[in-house]
Amino acid sequence: MEDIERAVSLMGVGMITVFLVLALVVLTGNALIKFVNAFVPETLQASPKSPSTPTSQVAPKKVAAITSAVHQLSGGKANIQKIEKL
Repeated sequence: MEDIERAVSLMGVGMITVFLVLALVVLTGNALIKFVNAFVPETLQASPKSPSTPTSQVAPKKVAAITSAVHQLSGGKANIQKIEKL
């Protein structure tokens, strides 16, 4: 009976330890993201006048739909760099 109690207590300590370490990783990651977003300026890259891959490969309606979907999902924070037909 002592062995089972010891096993259960070790399992509980292990589970609590794993939970605390994972919580620490998540909290540290979120703090790092907030710090970087607050203090590191966003660098803007100059976009070329003519795209490297012509969008004529993809129908204009599809380009508009993809652009609209990305804009909605990202809240206007994302930019499309290139659309290629696979």
